[in-house]
Amino acid sequence: MFKILVIDDDPAIQLLLQRTLASQGYTVVVAGDGEKGLKLALQLRPAMVICDWLMPRMNGLEVCRRVKANPDLSTTFFILLTSLGSVEDKVKGLDAGSDDFLCKPIEMYELKARVRAGLRLHQLSRDLQHQKDLLETELAEAADYVRSLLPEPLKEPPTNIDVCFIPSRQLGGDGFDYYWLDAEHLAIYLLDVSGHGLRAALPSLSVINLLRSRGLTKVNYYKPSQVLEGLNQTFQMTDRNDKYFTIWYGVYNSKSRQLLYSSAGHPPGILFSPQKPKSRGFSKKQLKTPGFPIGMFPEAKYIDECCQIDPDSSLYIFSDGIYEIDQPDGKIWGIDEFIKLLQNYHQSAYKELDFLVKDIKNISNKDNFADDISVMKISFH
Repeated sequence: MFKILVIDDDPAIQLLLQRTLASQGYTVVVAGDGEKGLKLALQLRPAMVICDWLMPRMNGLEVCRRVKANPDLSTTFFILLTSLGSVEDKVKGLDAGSDDFLCKPIEMYELKARVRAGLRLHQLSRDLQHQKDLLETELAEAADYVRSLLPEPLKEPPTNIDVCFIPSRQLGGDGFDYYWLDAEHLAIYLLDVSGHGLRAALPSLSVINLLRSRGLTKVNYYKPSQVLEGLNQTFQMTDRNDKYFTIWYGVYNSKSRQLLYSSAGHPPGILFSPQKPKSRGFSKKQLKTPGFPIGMFPEAKYIDECCQIDPDSSLYIFSDGIYEIDQPDGKIWGIDEFIKLLQNYHQSAYKELDFLVKDIKNISNKDNFADDISVMKISFH
């Protein structure tokens, strides 16, 4: 049973509309002015509001604006009653959010037809909203599953690893992991699949599961370049799969304190090391090797590079969403500015990554990011 709210200060119009609509099987509620009508709309959440334009206490345009601004009334169909027939007046009504118009004097056949059409659209909007709610619930459950697969921070020597993951939507294309190849070798990587949402999250999960199970054949997992070549052969772009991804992959030997790494189109890892002789300063090094993103070219080759890790060094690995941020002035923030912020953060007393992300949110002046944000901080003791 559809509920229709009639708002009109003319008792004759009230009675006419109430009787006509009730005879069609609708539940009709009447208000004599805009203020009372708005209160009833918020209380009853009717399927339709039929509202007079010109009323002494809150006119129909204002009622319409407030109804349309309320999320609880998003599917309510709004009809303005008016004796104003100019194009300019109709534009004002449409700008206020009105879905339809009825001109006075009211023609009953037209009234009934417009009400039927409006209620069909209301029902369609409700069905779409219901499906949207179901989809969001399922996406939220999927996002929880994705997060459950990502590793927790590591708080055990010889390395501490802190992680932070903020998807741009409920599902993101970033992924990261670390695992011990043996008692001395720790593998660390972070990847970023092109795009957002479910189509980006699924390839990311596939890579994580494949590397955890060491499912790549004829690959030496102690050689990052071979791991990237194996991923490139496995995840080639096709006509049905247009996804590629960037990745930074490293293997740390805790005994020799050497880090072997390779990257495929990914931002550099930033390594901060204490200066020698020991002082309050530190040195900064960007760890990056040339290489196309995974999936672009079957013949792509990747190389390894090695660096010595001093005690009390820290390595930051991240996705490009953390610095490709639109600023209020319309300019892109960029990686150079991010590295400056990272230096300040590294020197500060705040060691949790949440403080770094908070600073970035202040720069973007937004609560939500346009791209996924992933960052890992590896502290070497």
